[in-house]
Amino acid sequence: MADTAELETKLLTFVTDTFLFGQRGDLAAETLLLEKGIVDSTGVLELVVFIEETCGFKVADAELVPENFGSVARLVKYAGTRAAG
Repeated sequence: MADTAELETKLLTFVTDTFLFGQRGDLAAETLLLEKGIVDSTGVLELVVFIEETCGFKVADAELVPENFGSVARLVKYAGTRAAG
């Protein structure tokens, strides 16, 4: 798996390109993706596929919670926890 800084950059780029059509605006790692309307339920599935392909592990259904997928920062933390486990 990529280191945390690299993964954060990849995720920010993915979110920008996929959901914001290249217009990053005020997107930060801590931006709440669902609450700000950047990502919807289908978008979460796209994030799951991206995380699985990038980090090399399967995301369990029980892990699809805002604590893990609510922001880029939370995704990075979640991926780090999974990689360590």
